[in-house]
Amino acid sequence: MTGQGQGQGQGQGQEHGQARARDREHQRQREQGAMPAITVLGASGFVGSAVTAALARHPVRLRAVARRPSFVPGAGPARTEVRTADLTSPDELAAAVSGADVVVHLVTHSGGWRAAESDPASRAVNIGVMENLCEVLRRRRADGPPPLVLYAGAASQIGLPPGTPIDGSEPDHPGTAYDRQKLGAERLLKAATEEGVLRGVSLRLPTVFGHVAAPHAEDRGVVAFMVRRALAGEPLTLWHDGTVKRDLVHVEDVADAFVAALGHPDALAGGHWLLGAGRGDPLGDVCRTVAALVAARLGKPPVPVVSVEPPADAPATDFRSVTIDSSPFRRVTGWRTRIPLHTALERTVTALAGAEAHEK
Repeated sequence: MTGQGQGQGQGQGQEHGQARARDREHQRQREQGAMPAITVLGASGFVGSAVTAALARHPVRLRAVARRPSFVPGAGPARTEVRTADLTSPDELAAAVSGADVVVHLVTHSGGWRAAESDPASRAVNIGVMENLCEVLRRRRADGPPPLVLYAGAASQIGLPPGTPIDGSEPDHPGTAYDRQKLGAERLLKAATEEGVLRGVSLRLPTVFGHVAAPHAEDRGVVAFMVRRALAGEPLTLWHDGTVKRDLVHVEDVADAFVAALGHPDALAGGHWLLGAGRGDPLGDVCRTVAALVAARLGKPPVPVVSVEPPADAPATDFRSVTIDSSPFRRVTGWRTRIPLHTALERTVTALAGAEAHEK
């Protein structure tokens, strides 16, 4: 499909200039008035915990909402409130976002792409929460700018990536049920933006990894999986020859992107924006680096990195390289990744090794 945010920053200079002027005016109004109220939905998850921690460092009224209690660092200037709620319930969702100037929607079904293929509960979370959120905000329309809704989409929504870096201008042909659900939620957000119900911004996430301090907020992605295998002395297995690339971004850099988006609601609203480091890291090299870092920590030889036969249900996207050009988002917000890959891997190994030692 051709999204409203695709190819933005090209041929739309005047429109973006006007939007940035509105953003500056809203910022001035916020500075003169009360602290903005921000609700984070899915605040106890991996990305949610990082985004909540980043927002807590700013002077905002912060409400962290999830199925289980969220961890919010207490040293920052934010006035925080922690709530538990079943966000698939329209009533509980309405209470969670009541009075919010900004809603950060990070809710996703815990089963990931596998559950989306067979578990009806996946749709209720991945699409149903957005359906209910749009309806809640539709009913509460008021004077002033509509609330800003920041949504965590997925770069994989495009389906099989081309052989060139992706920037958001590509048509979407999602190849898995999970990506179809993420795209469906994003389309609901864009439609509600056109209707004037809200100002929706979808940030399509790359391969996110790292470690957060919050309990029960484990990274279940490929990098953390490989680190845990190396710590256990097990070989690191690849379903290909190791040349397949992923755009790897540390979770703290992703959290910073959500904070950066807060300052540019009108310039970003109505579109989807890709986040990425722009490198495209070969997974074989990443695994060998992980093996070496774990070996250095444990004082043992590095575990081997080997190719194995993929499972029958492995999605085709796992065998295609992904590099992301996030320059459209960077031009609007100034955001860029700041943690080098080797440093990010080092920090992840240190954190996961420490966590495993604590559990023993």
